[in-house]
Amino acid sequence: MDRDNSRDYEEALIVKTAWYYYLENMTQQKISELLGISRMRVIKLLEKARQTGVIQFKIREDSASRMELERRLAEAYQLKDTFVVPTSPEADSVNESIARAAAMYISDRLSENSFINMGYGDTPSRILNNLATMTERPISCVSLTGGVNYYLPNTQSNIFNAKLYLIPTPLLAASKEVVAAMRQEDSVKEISRMALLSSMTVIGIGSMTDEATILKSNILTKNDFLYLQMQGAVGDVLSHFIDRDGNLVNAEIEDRLISTSLETLRQLKNVIGVAAGRSKVEAIRAALRGGYLDVLITDEDTALRLLETPPATGE
Repeated sequence: MDRDNSRDYEEALIVKTAWYYYLENMTQQKISELLGISRMRVIKLLEKARQTGVIQFKIREDSASRMELERRLAEAYQLKDTFVVPTSPEADSVNESIARAAAMYISDRLSENSFINMGYGDTPSRILNNLATMTERPISCVSLTGGVNYYLPNTQSNIFNAKLYLIPTPLLAASKEVVAAMRQEDSVKEISRMALLSSMTVIGIGSMTDEATILKSNILTKNDFLYLQMQGAVGDVLSHFIDRDGNLVNAEIEDRLISTSLETLRQLKNVIGVAAGRSKVEAIRAALRGGYLDVLITDEDTALRLLETPPATGE
């Protein structure tokens, strides 16, 4: 059997296995006997079906209580839309759970030949990898920051159906002079122009904890974080640190940061913020107060906590 025939056979087997399991409600053992393959092979084929997008899981949108929670959240923070998913029982899986939900939400709203801006961080990286796995046609992704590694496919992505347009720089440069020189490069200018034309923007929201991506990546130190907190920072948006009201904290790292400005972020179309978890509530609230988001995707626990404290006066 040549390579093409082998690939076609494998794909047909994946589709058959997924169909029998999810739509015909057959057991794995029954499928094993029907197709003449081992039960372990069935398990692996079902996993491939999920990874390659042959089978996609959608969250029902007819839950009255969840819809009411989404409505209250949208009204409280003047959002165009919200998407609230069940809270994951495992704290370690919050980012992956919310990223999958975001990928499904975005996939349903993608138009052909559309471009998506993507922010920096662990959650946006997970969203991109989920999205590039489930989409039937290639998506075009434009980076909003330097720091190329977080925009690349992870080791779990067998299929990465995305075209990447990346700012070819680090996230944090050695000095403001280096930043100024890099911003003059044609390749950097081109990506910045593309970002302004994208139909959708997806960003994460960072917290001031040891789990922050910018800290775990050793881009900043714990002392840097402490200094930012002393200046009133409660979190970051596109690696710009903001206070509780969403205002930019005037920190030294701003001069060395290669990232789309918060002023520009406010001008972009359909900005979707994706974040959840108790440690991020204050940062999410600050991003909402700053008016950086059009849509928020989060979980039930986070949504309820965001509603415990009303928006600041004047919002």
